[in-house]
Amino acid sequence: MLDIQLIRENPELVKKACENKNLDAAVVDQVLVIDAKRRDFMVKVEKLRAESNLNAKKIKEQVFNGGKPEPELVEAGKKVKEELKNLEPELKAIDEEYLNLMLQVPNVPAEDTPVGKDESGNIVVRQVGELPKYDFNPLPHHELMEKLGMLDTKRAVRIAGFRAYFLKGDGLLLEQALLRYALDILMREGFVPMSVPVMVNKEAMVGTGYFPWGQEDHYKTQDDQILTGTAEVALTAYYQGETLSEKDLPVQIAGISPCFRREIGAHGKDTAGVVRVHQFTKVEQVVYTVADEEVTREWHEKMTGFSEALLKDLGLSYQVLGMCTGDMGAGQRKKYDIETWFPAQKKYRETHSASYFNDFQARRLNIRYQAKDGSLKYVYTLNNTMAASPRLLAAIVENYQTAEGNIRIPEVLQPYMGKEEISVK
Repeated sequence: MLDIQLIRENPELVKKACENKNLDAAVVDQVLVIDAKRRDFMVKVEKLRAESNLNAKKIKEQVFNGGKPEPELVEAGKKVKEELKNLEPELKAIDEEYLNLMLQVPNVPAEDTPVGKDESGNIVVRQVGELPKYDFNPLPHHELMEKLGMLDTKRAVRIAGFRAYFLKGDGLLLEQALLRYALDILMREGFVPMSVPVMVNKEAMVGTGYFPWGQEDHYKTQDDQILTGTAEVALTAYYQGETLSEKDLPVQIAGISPCFRREIGAHGKDTAGVVRVHQFTKVEQVVYTVADEEVTREWHEKMTGFSEALLKDLGLSYQVLGMCTGDMGAGQRKKYDIETWFPAQKKYRETHSASYFNDFQARRLNIRYQAKDGSLKYVYTLNNTMAASPRLLAAIVENYQTAEGNIRIPEVLQPYMGKEEISVK
């Protein structure tokens, strides 16, 4: 959520942000109208409350001095209370409308975020690693994994429906090795590892900015809880409603959890293999910083660097994209995607996403800190994928396959697996 003062002083800037993110800019004018109405009502209510308090004080003094309250004061007190009784419900309704509209206003993109309508407006920031060359035609990951007994989609679809899968034997063990190695990197960098609830209340989804915009892409339970698509939701909401101290910052937390996405807009895309699935497992990094965008931008680069370090350790080629306004979330101020090379598909595929929000999420979640000067400020938040499987697992399989149909295990994962290669038994 944006600071209302920013919207009041820079309405055209916020409207432009809406347009650049393919959202309706009319909400900005609606916010300004309800904001003015709300302020008028607050002035009226506060004036009446002051009158009521003053009147009550006079009556109390008269009674204390042994007298009876003047009938005029009693009558005036009743009149003020009646007016308050009528106005306060109206103010409550206005407050609710105000909050509902404020939650629909997106974050303003950073100045260096490219402007674009869709993914065609994304820019390549850098490409790292040489693309692998083979003296044979590399197989798609799912064909290879099925031959090696690592994957079963046929039975999974029969049991759980489209985009379901079983990881078996070395498929599961390689995934676990990958996730643990990713977590180990973050722990070395000072992150506290956490398991997280994957069913959360609506308030957490609204607070992190996934709602109201992305409701159709999430599963819900019969109790109206939401299955999250990332540990970011629980990690970012962890200190909801709390006030930290500046000495506690930065907060560095890493979650590992199952994740769920309906993939509503993906009909007909990536129907083979496990690149696009409804359930996956992810290691996520979340950081709270002080309210300083330069510090936040430094952390944004560092967190992206942690993911790049993982890919370099795995020996995978990748590219970093600067995401344009039309291909980023409503709450994000700046975003990088990392795409890893898939040799069988002969293209880069998204495997990581790194974003920063400034105080957009913290205002919605009411997470503040007491600065060294004693003032209260909202924390700034960031998040980034460290490893998401089975998509990153699929990239490893495709890149490390041999002409014999085996899979060499990346050197850094061999200690976790206890062997160097996965082969047909």
